[in-house]
Amino acid sequence: MIPGDGTVVSAMTSMNSQVAIRDGGGALGAADRAMHAIERFTALVAGCGIFGLMLIGVAQIFGRKLFNTPIFGYIDIVEIAMSALVFLGLAYTERLGGHIRMELFVSYLRGRWLWMFELIGVLIGLFIVAVLIFYSYQHAMRAYYSGDSSIDAQLLLWPSKLIVSVSLALLFLRLLVSLWGYLRLLAEPTAAPVGVPETIDVEEQALRDAQTAGIDVAPAPSADRGR
Repeated sequence: MIPGDGTVVSAMTSMNSQVAIRDGGGALGAADRAMHAIERFTALVAGCGIFGLMLIGVAQIFGRKLFNTPIFGYIDIVEIAMSALVFLGLAYTERLGGHIRMELFVSYLRGRWLWMFELIGVLIGLFIVAVLIFYSYQHAMRAYYSGDSSIDAQLLLWPSKLIVSVSLALLFLRLLVSLWGYLRLLAEPTAAPVGVPETIDVEEQALRDAQTAGIDVAPAPSADRGR
């Protein structure tokens, strides 16, 4: 956080990183749960892939230092895999509210004003992601038809580029669910949020992180108590 003039720069500490996927919620809740199941799978694939890259890195170091046999195309493998693995977690992170964002006025808003500004952000995001999907898919198809490959190991590049397009498509679908959720909240500001990240303050975020870590922390008394 940067104090002064009420301006808060937040790495989404005001969003619940362990947000619960609520039961119910009608069609919106069903769409949210279906999307989250796909997002969890892609995040699991990305996590396993990154762990695999770590093991390959260890094998590369030991093989080069001890046996003078480095893994052929190691740099190409890492470069190609990282571009795909990073994008696979985009939709999952969006659902949990884990992306970095700047909060200038949103933290002071409540009710319909808050949901309206969140809705505007989602609409802008949908436009940007749609443009990225179009051009990334074209780029992947160009690499496919041209047989584009890495310089050293001659590994094909189109699979990782296509994964980027698919990951962006999943993010687009997640933003559509969020758009639906914010439209619902705009119509009914007092309704329980469904399909959108839950807005919480920094203290609540710290308490939930502590509870996730198994630490029993009592909430601090507010300044208004006892008056």
